[in-house]
Amino acid sequence: MKLLRNSDFKFLLFVELLITLAFALTMLFLAGVRALLVSLFFSLLFIVTLVIYLEKKRRELSSLSEETDRVLHGDRSITFDSLCEGEIGVLKSEIYKMVLTLRENEEQLKAEKVFLADSLADISHQIKTPLTSINLAISMLTDPKTGERRKQELKEELYMLLLKIETLVSTLLKISKLDAGTVPLKKEKASLEALIDKACISLLVPAELKDISLEKKVDGNFEGDIMWSAEAVTNIIKNCIDYTPQGGKIEISAHENPLFSEIVIEDNGSGIDENDLPHIFERFYKGKKQSGGFGIGLSLARTIVTSQGGNITAENRTGNTGARFVIRFYKGAV
Repeated sequence: MKLLRNSDFKFLLFVELLITLAFALTMLFLAGVRALLVSLFFSLLFIVTLVIYLEKKRRELSSLSEETDRVLHGDRSITFDSLCEGEIGVLKSEIYKMVLTLRENEEQLKAEKVFLADSLADISHQIKTPLTSINLAISMLTDPKTGERRKQELKEELYMLLLKIETLVSTLLKISKLDAGTVPLKKEKASLEALIDKACISLLVPAELKDISLEKKVDGNFEGDIMWSAEAVTNIIKNCIDYTPQGGKIEISAHENPLFSEIVIEDNGSGIDENDLPHIFERFYKGKKQSGGFGIGLSLARTIVTSQGGNITAENRTGNTGARFVIRFYKGAV
């Protein structure tokens, strides 16, 4: 019997036998042979019951040990269905929770690996195009047959291509830091007017070049990181400028209520294709109407907003007369 190999059981059995012997001798001395036989019978019955109980527990622990060992060796199919009450039942329950956690972590790791592989492939593809153009421009610059005017044009193209790559890398680093939770986002109260002004300051020249008016109607405050939040709003407005025709208009309205602070950005461009709406905030996604860029500006905006517990949505205006983006910064948990 495997139970006899257990040192604790052997000690317990030894103590029980000593107690039984002492009790039997006492009964013999006090009440005679018949009492001795009765005491021996009940003592033997108790020992047998104890052995049966301990053997049952040993088998349960042995089974639990084998299942745990299978989990540690990669078997995620264990369910621990035969749960029971008592300490072993509690132990099984905790191990079952551990298995569920392992499964979830494994699935998350698999998803992250797939996402990382896809992201690296996308980044490689996105950088490959400007790098090819850079190599071509350099070869033309070194060609003695290239005229001075053309060389100047190539230098300007090289500058723009390098700026494009720098923007891509910078944006990807920001997204990665936000995804990893290494960016300490502040929770401060600021006016929505200050946030919108900060977001628009770098877009005044591009808007002016396209003769696009930025109309603002702002009131109230918001709670969040003004620097990062302004970058999110900047990316949304920049996207609207890119798809708003010459002489168009972008309306920015913001207000505060007891639950959240809301920013609505609308343009009078061509709107968003219905097939693109569900994917517009996905990283590296390029819609049917997108001609340039990397498809990460809106993704960064969503990451910034959601990292602060807010949300961001996109839709077409009534009559499909442009795009409409809604950003909400909540004041508490939702």
